[in-house]
Amino acid sequence: MAKIDFAAVSAGDEIPALTTRPISRTTLALYAGASGDHNPMHIDIDFARKAGVDDVFAHGMLSMAYLGRLLTGWVPQDHIRSFGVRFSAITNVADVITCTGRIVEKLEAEGERRVKLAITATNQKGVKTLVGEAMVALP
Repeated sequence: MAKIDFAAVSAGDEIPALTTRPISRTTLALYAGASGDHNPMHIDIDFARKAGVDDVFAHGMLSMAYLGRLLTGWVPQDHIRSFGVRFSAITNVADVITCTGRIVEKLEAEGERRVKLAITATNQKGVKTLVGEAMVALP
């Protein structure tokens, strides 16, 4: 991770993207164990089918975790001041998620120089599965 300087960035700049491997059933099982979220919609295909969907699908918070990795791949975790998303589409098994961020504003708040980022998780079909924003302090 390179040190990012407030003076060196501008509104409109993109941060380095993060692309996942295809979401697998193993990924879902491991995430369920790590997070404690054992909702059967994410791990039990029979349950999912009885609920009217063809297959299990990824936890929304798994995609949010990928967006967290996007941010911490760009700046140290302690630089993140806020991070929020809106879930806009389901992430299916086999989806490849690309997380992106773009600086939308530079500002000063609470004695710090900060940037506001628009962040997005998008699948391989171009469907935005999460959209949100983050506030990051920069030296």
